[in-house]
Amino acid sequence: MTQNEKQILRELAQKQLEVHHSAKNQERIALWKRHNACKGERPVIHIEMDTFEQEIIPQRLRCQDPMARQLETALYRNFLNLTLLDDDWVVPDYFPVTWQTWFLPLGHEITRTFAGDDSHSLGHQFNYVIGDDLEADWDQVQPSRYGVNREATQAYFDAAQEAFGDILPVKMTMNCLYSVPTQDIVHLMGMENMCFAMYDYPELFKQMMDQLTDDYLAYFDFLKKEGLLLPTTSFEWVGQGTLSFTDELPADHVQGPGDVWGFMDSQETVSISPDMYGEFIFPYYRKVASSYGLLSYGCCEPVNPVWEYVKQLGNLRKVSCSPWCDEAFMAEQLRGTKTIFHRKPSPNFLGVGETLDEAAFREHIRHTLTTAAGCHLEITQRDVYTINNDIAKAQRYVAIIREEIENHWKP
Repeated sequence: MTQNEKQILRELAQKQLEVHHSAKNQERIALWKRHNACKGERPVIHIEMDTFEQEIIPQRLRCQDPMARQLETALYRNFLNLTLLDDDWVVPDYFPVTWQTWFLPLGHEITRTFAGDDSHSLGHQFNYVIGDDLEADWDQVQPSRYGVNREATQAYFDAAQEAFGDILPVKMTMNCLYSVPTQDIVHLMGMENMCFAMYDYPELFKQMMDQLTDDYLAYFDFLKKEGLLLPTTSFEWVGQGTLSFTDELPADHVQGPGDVWGFMDSQETVSISPDMYGEFIFPYYRKVASSYGLLSYGCCEPVNPVWEYVKQLGNLRKVSCSPWCDEAFMAEQLRGTKTIFHRKPSPNFLGVGETLDEAAFREHIRHTLTTAAGCHLEITQRDVYTINNDIAKAQRYVAIIREEIENHWKP
């Protein structure tokens, strides 16, 4: 890392600190706190940039050294949402570093074969280790393995501290605890094989689920014993696409997973019946989910078909209402509760085509605002992989959401 690169990083660190102290950022931090306590006056808005950041961040980078370039990218990620897109994603007054931990489900590293030679290509297939005969391949169901790379984490922390720690404090943080067993299983055996295994080998499938969820709990215990569990009460990320702000969890010392946010979803089981979800999935999910302090549940799957089960999770604070959910049903269920209606609008408006269809998008957002009236509403745009290199399009997208909230939101 050259002196010139350190100077670039120091300028960006100073920029982040200035953005943190801005009136806009401070107002939106306060909004997040009220929102997560179910006392907010309007929905919060977030546009996940990471899936299309290749059209925004690389052209801004000036560093060449790999570590310097990694830090430069992270600094931009910390404040560009607010300064460029003007959504409600807020900026901390520190540089967060998370422990580089790892979890190998059922003892296997998840591997993929990509389309072409590009490991960043969206086109890929997983390399399965369990076939269509779960009984024959039962020897592949091994104890999960997990650990932490303290050396790599420390090297990253030290590089940041040396470059700009005197300007922007470098702080060890932890995002939410993350556990998605059905995704692990699909990555190891494929969705078709998973569905047939429930039918052909129901008891073995349940045994596999039981082992995997117990392994997650053991992993959480490992994090506790190793001192790797940290508070999730402010700027820490929570799946999918939200923030931790809360005064309902410890902000100083964490005793275990019951003191932090956690996340789960089960997109992979949309093709099975609610009864099968209740028999083969939910008992094991409940075991993990109940270990968390607060829970965010769901991603792209419609939660309404299995709501009779998910609603039993007593620590549920946010539930995903994806483009495929029954919004009216979920609004009826969530209205008057302390579970946030976490809306994920269709990515097609922003991510498909060069021109934003403003009229159609306004109708889409307005439907959510009127349907979810009386609920605690949050809007996160996910799964946009290109904005056609048109930042103004994304900025207009956020502005339209704000305009519709201003004109049509009724708490």
